[in-house]
Amino acid sequence: MTVSIVLFTSDLRLHDHPPLRAALDGSDAVVPLFVRDEAVADAGFTAPNRMAFLADCLADLDSGLRERGGRLVVRSGDVVTEVTGVAAEAGADDVHIAAGVSAYAQRREERLRSALAARGRRLHVHDAVVTALAPGAVTPAASDHFAVFTPYYRRWARQPLRDPAAAPQAVRVPDGIGSEPVPSRPEVTAVSEGLARGGEKEARRRLAAWLRGGIGAYEDRHDDLPGDATSRLSPHLHFGTLSPVELVHRARGAGGPGAEAFVRQVAWRDFHHQVLAVRPDASTADYRSRHDRWRSQAEAKDDIEAWREGRTGYPVVDAAMRQLRHEGWMHNRGRLLTASFLVKTLYVDWRIGARHFLDLLVDGDVANNQLNWQWMAGTGTDSRPNRVLNPVAQARRYDPDGAYVRRWVPELAAIAGNAVHEPWKLRGPARVAPDYPEPIVELSEGLARFKKARGLD
Repeated sequence: MTVSIVLFTSDLRLHDHPPLRAALDGSDAVVPLFVRDEAVADAGFTAPNRMAFLADCLADLDSGLRERGGRLVVRSGDVVTEVTGVAAEAGADDVHIAAGVSAYAQRREERLRSALAARGRRLHVHDAVVTALAPGAVTPAASDHFAVFTPYYRRWARQPLRDPAAAPQAVRVPDGIGSEPVPSRPEVTAVSEGLARGGEKEARRRLAAWLRGGIGAYEDRHDDLPGDATSRLSPHLHFGTLSPVELVHRARGAGGPGAEAFVRQVAWRDFHHQVLAVRPDASTADYRSRHDRWRSQAEAKDDIEAWREGRTGYPVVDAAMRQLRHEGWMHNRGRLLTASFLVKTLYVDWRIGARHFLDLLVDGDVANNQLNWQWMAGTGTDSRPNRVLNPVAQARRYDPDGAYVRRWVPELAAIAGNAVHEPWKLRGPARVAPDYPEPIVELSEGLARFKKARGLD
């Protein structure tokens, strides 16, 4: 009997899974394997919200495999040691894995290939599993990657996508392969109270609902803070419970400007992955240095803490930061506003903000999180590196009646209309909302400091 291993990483699904399909087509039995990688934990990427969501995903994946006669094998430790050990136990000659783009994922592939080859076994790496297009599928004439999104998107949008593969009817797993218990969410502590559920079934339910009732208005409403008109599919793309290839096909099938605008956001995700694939150092180093001399952690300590806690005195910034802490997720417009406030208005290193987001975001993804932070800091791919978002002006535009702020900042619930965005103007002797802080910095002061630091004054 021939046996193959499918090593699941950021692709925790059965629908449209090329590594699983290739393994099933090429062998009599398959070991679906997930390794709780000690290197990931050591690097600080096992944030409670993602671990809880991951537990949901693994439980759902195991359930789906059992419905098809199989099961998920879970191991913990060094990924290479565990994969080679399972291969020896099962007598497997082939290991299938989805291609990754981070520096760690690239090292993992190299180590696995070398270790397996030394034992007469083979590693098969599959593209377009974690992204809609492989990172190197489109490149400009004079470079190994696109550094600006718009020309990338023009090329990306013209590329044919592979057809999504159906979920398998049956999965045969060889007997005698030991497994740890599949993790469960209750085992994880310090999880955000409002964290969404994970798993492929939930992803497909949410996608179907989004295609029925949300995508049509996406172009007009995706920045609507109180309306929350985004898909909320980003955690499922991060964990791979939803295929980006299938997502693009089905969104395009819905048609209309909303679908086009939504697919563009999927392309942004691919764009960041193709940047990181070529420049893995961009996860920690400036993609384009502006020679910033960020305020030191000691100097900015109180401001950083106020930002993390949602106590800056700017209601829309505080609302978004509190949503992050409660849900492990934040509206994209909120991400832009809070990032701009930290790096431009407070002039704090983008890596501090990126780390905080990774500590809480259920969709915390190295490519998208780090490169979006760099985009807002002006050290990344943004063609306007010195743009500064005014939180009051942005709040009046994207939360015109103040409903988003009142939802997340209850101290301001009694202030009607968009006056809630500038509560300091209402205080006077009566001191409206006495429990809410004064702004930690004047916007004009923050802007002047930023311009001076960047040599723009």
